[in-house]
Amino acid sequence: MVLPVTATQDAPPSCDVRALRQDVELRLADLLPEAGGERDLIALAMRESTLAPGKRVRPLLLVLTARDLGYDDPALLDLACAVEMVHAASLVLDDMPCMDNARLRRGRPTIHLHFGEDVAILTAVALLTRAFHLVSSLSAVPPLLRTQLVGALANAVGTQGLVKGQYQDLREGTRPRSADEIASTNDLKTSVLFSATIDMAAIIAQADESIRVTLGSFASELGQAFQLLDDLRDTRDNDTAATGKDICKDEGKSTLIALLGVEAARRRLGMHLHHADAHLSRALGDRQDTRAFVRALFDAAMLPAVQRNAALTGAAG
Repeated sequence: MVLPVTATQDAPPSCDVRALRQDVELRLADLLPEAGGERDLIALAMRESTLAPGKRVRPLLLVLTARDLGYDDPALLDLACAVEMVHAASLVLDDMPCMDNARLRRGRPTIHLHFGEDVAILTAVALLTRAFHLVSSLSAVPPLLRTQLVGALANAVGTQGLVKGQYQDLREGTRPRSADEIASTNDLKTSVLFSATIDMAAIIAQADESIRVTLGSFASELGQAFQLLDDLRDTRDNDTAATGKDICKDEGKSTLIALLGVEAARRRLGMHLHHADAHLSRALGDRQDTRAFVRALFDAAMLPAVQRNAALTGAAG
């Protein structure tokens, strides 16, 4: 499958994403508490859950978008790390036995299996409070903007965001649902944190309201695409070595894969990416780093499926 997001030939990105990812990793390590020993389980779990190998999509998106909007300051890195801490906390909670009951995350045992359920809960709380303290303490950012940044992140986490999305997924995911109902849950589960990430970039860059709205549409489409990609990776065509987490966890649940089938879901994913790229183009004009990052990210994610389909076609021939 060739995704339409790669159809245009744009200028190469000016940003070294690998170097930026390393900057995020180093700053995260600095901001998280150092473990005082083997018995300091909360600090150890905070570092394990947040520093485990990951793509750092959300913090990279925040920095790249802000830079494309013309803002570049060391405060960006701390803001990006705060978003990653919130993301890590949400994964710790989602993996709990009373939630998704996952055993593997980023190729490693989940936090509740490694450290215990009590430590996992406390770790998530500690990560959330560390993230909000970090945002509220950005001395280089004017107080009014700091308040707006805290508000944007809080809205993504609460009962109008991640909390509601996870609740809907747990309580409604086992009953038949329409595509719109599933997409609504996906928006709360995944899109809201992308929306907060992008909006925080726009807030700190003091972008015009029209640009913020357009970037919000981009983030919503991107979140839907990410959730579809995650659902596609959950199918039996994949394995834990490739995904780094349990597969087939959604069997028996009403997902877009179950409702539409794999190929239709892939087409829908491509549609979301196409719309996301169009919104991003309108918001950022000829500034290309964010667009190039998103295209490269999904190209890399979808490549195994493309190669697998090509191999099957060749074998059939």
